[in-house]
Amino acid sequence: MSTIVVVGTQWGDEGKGKIVDFLAAQADVVARYQGGSNAGHTVVADNRTFKLHLLPSGILYPGCTCIIGNDVVLDPVCLLQELDGLREAGKSEAGLRISNRAHVVMPYHKLFDGLQERLKGAGKVGTTGRGIGPCYADAADRIGIRVVSWMDPEAFARELRETLALKNRILEAFGEKPLEFEPIYQEYCGYADRLRPYVCDTGALVSRLIAQDKKVLFEGAQAAMLDLSHGTYPFVTSSHPTSGAVCVGLGIGPKCIHKVVGVVKAYATRVGEGPFPTELNNPTGEKLRETAHEYGATTGRPRRCGWLDLAVIRYAVQLNGLDCIALTRLDILDSFPEIQVCTGYRHQGKTMEEFPASLKVLGEVEPIYETLPGWMADTTKCRTFQELPLNCRKYVERIGEIAGAPVGIVSVGPERDSTIVRQRMF
Repeated sequence: MSTIVVVGTQWGDEGKGKIVDFLAAQADVVARYQGGSNAGHTVVADNRTFKLHLLPSGILYPGCTCIIGNDVVLDPVCLLQELDGLREAGKSEAGLRISNRAHVVMPYHKLFDGLQERLKGAGKVGTTGRGIGPCYADAADRIGIRVVSWMDPEAFARELRETLALKNRILEAFGEKPLEFEPIYQEYCGYADRLRPYVCDTGALVSRLIAQDKKVLFEGAQAAMLDLSHGTYPFVTSSHPTSGAVCVGLGIGPKCIHKVVGVVKAYATRVGEGPFPTELNNPTGEKLRETAHEYGATTGRPRRCGWLDLAVIRYAVQLNGLDCIALTRLDILDSFPEIQVCTGYRHQGKTMEEFPASLKVLGEVEPIYETLPGWMADTTKCRTFQELPLNCRKYVERIGEIAGAPVGIVSVGPERDSTIVRQRMF
């Protein structure tokens, strides 16, 4: 059996799309196990940039089976736009499969997302407004609409009427216009007709493929620090990006997981609200943002930037059982004469042994920094580890030492060949 889980270890935007795309060259299957269209993976292939939100990153490889699992919340509008863009680029979507157990993002989810954020005022989470949280909430409240019902016009009509009756009472209580059944029903029946050929029992499919000894990549969206249970709650996503969610999100057993790879960006970024201990609100942070063009692939929002926080990475190693690290965007640090890494936290004069659950505490911690010399050289043409400057190699090795997991992949650019492999993956 040869299966790999690829997870983000920070607050997202680590470059998971590039790593999954790189590993997909060796894979038979790429399966997405959670999240929705609030994720944005940027992949550079054939001198073109593809921004994927719902499609698994392996979709750019002919012959790769790409699965959208049952714990992904499916926005058909977004997915169809991506499929149209894929065809325009001359790529095939023939390998796409969609779980019949996935939940569908409806127009009222997006409406409620924006309404709830406005009502929270200063306490807003900073969502993308794409209806992800409300869709997951409906699933937990047992009033969600799954793909299997959406594909059945009678079942879809019944469930949509029942849900709209409830949603409209809430909207009216807040002075909002009620939603009409017929326009939504007709629009979404049209989407169902277009996507019906891709729908199947993906849990059974993944299990069969693993039994056939296919090479399978499990791909999440977002990252460990945005996990609903283990992240910086409430400034988190509405699902579980950590490796343990693969089993629930795809309908397979834990023994199906062979290796877990954690994607670490060589510095830290965050989008939205919430504590960020190593954030740099100074010219250095601005230089990181502009050098790396740190703006959201989904929203265009500027990302908050800071030095690499290895206290976060150690926590991610623990949460996900990481076998190794894929270090990305190392080349962004090429022009920094000195580089700092956070090795831990100090709170009220004491060094912390564990990552804090309390946001109050996390907002008060003092990062403990270790300063490393920069390399002040271009790494983008390096294709072996030994070609990297000495100080760069030391930086990479130090990350593995402090994090507690070796660095198995080093990325020095967005292209597929800008990747140094130090450890065999499949």
